[in-house]
Amino acid sequence: MGLTGLLLLAGLTGACSDTTAATERPAATPGKGGLSTVLLLGDSVAAGQAVALTEAFAASDVRFQSVASEGGGNVVGPFADKNWAKLPGQITAARPSVVVYQITTYDWGSAQEQQAAYRRLLGTVTDAGAKLVFVTAPPIRPDDFYRPHLAEMGRAPASARAVAESSGGRAVVLDAGAVWGDKYQRTRDGKPDRSTDGIHTCPQGAARFANWLLGELAGRYPGFTPAEPTEWANTGWSADKHFVGC
Repeated sequence: MGLTGLLLLAGLTGACSDTTAATERPAATPGKGGLSTVLLLGDSVAAGQAVALTEAFAASDVRFQSVASEGGGNVVGPFADKNWAKLPGQITAARPSVVVYQITTYDWGSAQEQQAAYRRLLGTVTDAGAKLVFVTAPPIRPDDFYRPHLAEMGRAPASARAVAESSGGRAVVLDAGAVWGDKYQRTRDGKPDRSTDGIHTCPQGAARFANWLLGELAGRYPGFTPAEPTEWANTGWSADKHFVGC
């Protein structure tokens, strides 16, 4: 059964609650193949996806932590200085083997500014003994706030690729277009995939993203075998407050 079928069985594609899911997972044991701890960075889009990722990584025996921020989470653009004041300590404290940075909706700036920030992130992650994985953000339906920054957001993936290509294997860029396509799509298979706000994801989308990301990491860490979605897709996390608007 595919993810969509699992989500239908679990009621994940129905109305969302504004309360946090009560389900709690026990701490994961160290994973295999060099993938012991994954740290997620990003904005509120990533914070919503982290709800599904928490369950998927726990079921796969990999420690997972998210420091994705509701109010920015970016390393370049507005709020970046505030984020950098705490980010190195957060990365060091997590002791990650892999840091996933989902490019945010606030990664504004010139290509030079973006690349400088991404190189700084790479250096910080490398100093912590981890590899850096950039992930492209899902396309949005821009409002008046984001519309002036579409060009900046659009060139962020290329800036990340430029840094990854010169990193000597310390960083890679994963194109999440395989999950989201190249434009905002509210529903898939007749069910909510993205929030009505045009920015965030719904449980079905978060689950599809989690399944894709774990598969991508498995391709790079052959000793890591992701858990089947049947082990984590129906554990009650769809009631989390991040999915209001679905």
